[in-house]
Amino acid sequence: MSQRKKLIKKRNGLRSRKPRFIRQESWRYKRVKPSWRRPRGKTSKMRREQRGWPKTVAVGYKVAKAVRGLHPSGFREILIHRPEDLEKIDMKAEVARIAATVGERKRNAILERAKALGIRILNPGPAKKPEGAEAEAEAVEAEKIEAEKSEEEKPEGADENASKSSGGQ
Repeated sequence: MSQRKKLIKKRNGLRSRKPRFIRQESWRYKRVKPSWRRPRGKTSKMRREQRGWPKTVAVGYKVAKAVRGLHPSGFREILIHRPEDLEKIDMKAEVARIAATVGERKRNAILERAKALGIRILNPGPAKKPEGAEAEAEAVEAEKIEAEKSEEEKPEGADENASKSSGGQ
C-alpha cells in the first residue's frame, strides 16, 4: 500500500475518534448556535475541561500534515479558472475543481481539455442537452397537450358520466 493510502486510512481512523465540537450552552439556548466558539469565561467549566462537559478544540486532534486538506479520494485539489491551468496538474496526485465564477462557455472548454489530457474534474456540472433534444422535448409536450384537448371534446363520454351522477335516471 502506498504511503498516501496509509496516511488516509490513519486520517479516517482519527476522524472517527474526534468529537463533534459544539459551542458552550448551545444545547440549552435556542439563541446560541452550535457553531464552535472558544469558551472564555473566568469560571467556565468547559474552558477548565471538567468531566461531563464537551471537549474543546485542541492541537492534538490534528491529522498528519501530508494528508491535511486532501480530497476524500486521496488527491490534492487544484482550483481551475481557465483551460491553460490544466497543463500544470499532475494526473497521478492531483484533481481539478472548476471555480464557481467560471461561465458556461469556459467551463465547456475546460471539460474538453481535461478529457483530452485525461484529468479528473470534481465538479463537471450537469450534462448539457444538444440543441436538437430541446426541439424534440417541445414536440412531445405539444402532442400531450393535443391529446388532452381531444379527450375533453368527446361528447359521448360527458353524457355517460352525467347519467350516472344523477341517480341513474
